[in-house]
Amino acid sequence: MKRTPRSAKLVALLSAGVIFVTACGSDSADTASDTTVATEETTAETTAETEAPATDAPTEETTADTEAAEPAAEAAMRVTYTIADTAVWTDGSPITSADFECSWMASVNTPESISTVGYDQILSVTGEGSEVVVDFAVPYAPWKTLFTQLLQASQHEDCNDVSADFGAEPYKYGANAYAMTAWTPEQIVFEINEAYKGPNPGTVPKIVFVPAEDGATLLKAGTVDAVFPQGFTGLKESLTDPNIEYAAEGGGSFEALYFQQDDGCVPDETRSCAFADDDFRQAFSKSIDIEAVFAQIYEPFADGLPLLNCGPIAPGPYCDPIYQNTFDPEGAAAVLEAAGWAKGADGFWAKDGTVPEVHWMVNTGNTRRESTQEFLIPKMAEQGFKVVADNCEALPCVFETRLPALSYDLAMYINTVAPDPVYLTSFLACDQIPTEENDFQGQNNLGWCNQEASDALHEADRTLDEAARVELVKGALVKSAEDYALLPTLQFPQVGAYLKDKVANVNNNLANYWGFADMYTWEDVDGDGQIVIGAEQYPTPDCTNPVTSCANSTWFVWIPGFGNFPGAYATTNDQTFVPGEILAGEAAVELL
Repeated sequence: MKRTPRSAKLVALLSAGVIFVTACGSDSADTASDTTVATEETTAETTAETEAPATDAPTEETTADTEAAEPAAEAAMRVTYTIADTAVWTDGSPITSADFECSWMASVNTPESISTVGYDQILSVTGEGSEVVVDFAVPYAPWKTLFTQLLQASQHEDCNDVSADFGAEPYKYGANAYAMTAWTPEQIVFEINEAYKGPNPGTVPKIVFVPAEDGATLLKAGTVDAVFPQGFTGLKESLTDPNIEYAAEGGGSFEALYFQQDDGCVPDETRSCAFADDDFRQAFSKSIDIEAVFAQIYEPFADGLPLLNCGPIAPGPYCDPIYQNTFDPEGAAAVLEAAGWAKGADGFWAKDGTVPEVHWMVNTGNTRRESTQEFLIPKMAEQGFKVVADNCEALPCVFETRLPALSYDLAMYINTVAPDPVYLTSFLACDQIPTEENDFQGQNNLGWCNQEASDALHEADRTLDEAARVELVKGALVKSAEDYALLPTLQFPQVGAYLKDKVANVNNNLANYWGFADMYTWEDVDGDGQIVIGAEQYPTPDCTNPVTSCANSTWFVWIPGFGNFPGAYATTNDQTFVPGEILAGEAAVELL
């Protein structure tokens, strides 16, 4: 099926005075991670049967009246959460099942929702008192990845569409130890939440995030107390100072080269749609000397981490070395010649007299990525491929606009993911390609559709047996390699650096997907009443909606996302899940 590109709708909206942006970080001399393919992101095959009903926003009264003991029709699994007595919103009202229901409805029904996966398998959310009962149409293995950023139902007129509900800053509500009190282009401020009754109250009066494209310089100058930059050659040296504490940990972040290959791609000034041609994409991928790229760009700062060769996933049980020995220029030439391509007098591959111009998009100011372009573009020209750098600022251009609109040919960015492979479903499944038909929902910004891989990922989400799930995920990743969907480069070390005479304990959670979840443990050493963090991918107040594409940025999720909204389950630094503060303990799971 040919797809209407999202950019067409974006242009119409922009001309009407409405700005829709999606997020994915930026970095200067290299900044922190880019896209957050959260475990919230994915979709399953029974959407039509299990989609959340389009009803008015739930209230505590209507939810409490529901008979939670009766399973929803044809329910296959039930998860029962018990909300802690201490779980309250900033207005003092208790968190209830109505808030869980609202979050479900918003995720499934809001146009341009970034994450429907998993939520589309829910049949009902009911409850009474402190109990929340969620019935699923199928057994759903990654259920802990859902309800990570709860919405307060009473603050939304219609939970089926919250796309226009987050236009004002700061947020009207929250439930964590700190509450957002300011969000401007200059700073995001969190202050102690006076309504908080949980087990981990904040101690530092203010946590302030400010834009910091050159974090190392600002840190040395004492303008900020801490930074969390992306790795690049010379980073560690730039932060060498007796007063700076530096640390790095491997987590769930990885970088890759991504080929936009949507079959509905329409060429314009940002893309030639060359990679929709399977032969051209295969030959292009085979012509990239990724080991030379690794040696030139990554090895100097990788701290011993090898070339990532298992696909868009961090090393672990799902990682097999399927992207090995990918450089094969002779094989690339054979593929193109067999498909009717030939090199012209200019040395570039052409077909029917046309030389594709590959638009390579990275975020301006990211030294590592711009250096990769400078290194690789001439080498690709030697192989017969015309590649041009087509860069713009990280936010809103790259990660909030062009990436979700598939307005590029080749992209390079980091995904930061929760410790569960469910993110692969929203990242790679066919039904997660944003299209006009699905209200531009989903995060498959590659436009890659392999139905066998998509089916395997959906089946993996429904498979409770871990060994069987591993094989399904591995099978899908093999398909991504066979289709030349992308080319992985490095599992990225998560870096933190801070001034020892200013703060303490801010580097204890570097590998955690749920970034800055431990703000309550941070110490204000100099006693000035605040801790100032330099954010190299600063989320601007132009895009504030945690349900839509604004949340495509790691730093958006880290700061206004997890920083403000409570979650049923949280992640840990050792890549596990634990009950969030709003729960009284582990949820109960039943197969029905």
